Amino acid sequence: MPARLYLDAPLSADTELALPAGAARHVQVLRLQPGEGVTLFNGQGGEWQAEILRMGRQSVEVRVTAHDPVERELPVAVTLVAGMPANDRFDWLIEKATELGVAAIEPVVCERSVLRLSGERAERKREHWQAVAIAAAEQSGRTRVPVIAPVRTLVQAVAQGAADLGSAHWLLSLADAVPMARLAAQGAAAGRVRVYSGPEGGFSAAEEGLVRGIGAHAVSLGQRVLRSETAPLAVLAALGLGLGLGVTPPSDRAS
Repeated sequence: MPARLYLDAPLSADTELALPAGAARHVQVLRLQPGEGVTLFNGQGGEWQAEILRMGRQSVEVRVTAHDPVERELPVAVTLVAGMPANDRFDWLIEKATELGVAAIEPVVCERSVLRLSGERAERKREHWQAVAIAAAEQSGRTRVPVIAPVRTLVQAVAQGAADLGSAHWLLSLADAVPMARLAAQGAAAGRVRVYSGPEGGFSAAEEGLVRGIGAHAVSLGQRVLRSETAPLAVLAALGLGLGLGVTPPSDRAS
């Protein structure tokens, strides 16, 4: 399988271009040579085949050849509104959520959050997390890269959610929750879902009330208590298998 590289640039067939530093370094590390192929994608849909033309000590030039309009996204666009877990767990969550098909991730600071970020430090973290998502998209075969939003408070995220009238809203909660499968019709009809997942210790009662106040349905993932970085991945995995929406996964649909 050819190396897959993300380029934040327009792509078109029969054009030559120099790869940006990060992508060029990737090619160098893999010890690829002129004449070998790579796969490029820019998050606008599909992927492009390209051939390595020339390699310098720090530069790589390629010729873009053909476009494949393949899509590997979930049948429902999922935005994960996530209370940030501490240490490196959020890196891990972003990586795995990207592999499982999340469309966007909104990191939020909650009452029980251990990790609290603001200002320049928060922006540096967001840039780092976006790089994690890009690397995971390259590795997993995604043709679109999840957008990592700036860090903000849960109140701000919920306000944005209230304005998103076209989305279904799911709250991962242990209180008065219904099995995810019961919300199949709602999620499938909306085409997009905002999933609210708390930090270590979960949302406070007031925060749960805030999310429920915009019409979010409390969702149960079973009888076990899952960690903050595990629960949203269970939702994404279920959607990817068609278990939560009563739909057939894209790869198994009849043409």
